[in-house]
Amino acid sequence: MYMLPGDPVDMVVNDKVSPERKAEIAHELGYDQPFMTQFFNWSKNALHGDFGTSVRYKNEVWDMMKARIPYSLKLCGLSLVLELIIALPLGLLCAMKKDGFFDRFTVNFSLLLTAIPSFWLGALMIIVLAVQLKLVPISGYEHWQNYIMPVLTMTLGSVGGTLRITKTEVLEVINEKYVTTAYAKGLPKKTVMIKHVLRNSLILVTNLVFMSIPWLISGAVITERIFGFPGMGNLLLNSIIQQDITVVQAVLLLIAILTVICNLLSDILMGILDPRIRLSLTGGDD
Repeated sequence: MYMLPGDPVDMVVNDKVSPERKAEIAHELGYDQPFMTQFFNWSKNALHGDFGTSVRYKNEVWDMMKARIPYSLKLCGLSLVLELIIALPLGLLCAMKKDGFFDRFTVNFSLLLTAIPSFWLGALMIIVLAVQLKLVPISGYEHWQNYIMPVLTMTLGSVGGTLRITKTEVLEVINEKYVTTAYAKGLPKKTVMIKHVLRNSLILVTNLVFMSIPWLISGAVITERIFGFPGMGNLLLNSIIQQDITVVQAVLLLIAILTVICNLLSDILMGILDPRIRLSLTGGDD
């Protein structure tokens, strides 16, 4: 941010303001101080819950973030739930029908969706679903119809990764001895696959979900921008463009803190779900 061309003061004043007045504004905002001094002062205030004031919007940064977090949570939360609903059963079916037509088609099609840029997919949905077919509104966030295209855009772009992880984990678990024992007991294949295989394959997927939580809060930058959602992603992108340094620092700090916390919670939960991880950490002592 500090190395970007341009002066942040130019973003809040017009061309008619004199250089002397710009220098005064820069001094009032602390932009005339060295980078490390600015960052230290901001960090010291952030430790006390003061993230500063937006230079562009003249509002408290934390108040701006609180107003936008619910929109990002709803949008990204719906996308994550839909992604799991689609990816988990498809991943299981692909593992059961390994190297068959269904497996090859599903995996390759999911790879194709993953390769498509989200901004292109979002623009395509706007043209087809909103402009030509007029099935959903182009933008907005007041009604549930406004969430259809953004949720689909995010889900289609990310479902491939979760699908492939689920398939890989299922194929590994299928060869475990307890699965063979379940078959030997005469349990139906459906029961074995759901209760024994899929359940034990979800450990890595659980980790993936936890690592997605920081981005549930921070929002989807490109998707929110395309569909005009007033979420954290849109706030972050606008703040970068307008060189609103205090807002960018606050959003990135929130992402960093959530990432550390979710990493810790994920490790704890994986140890609870998988005794092998717990035993490897304790050296076999319980």
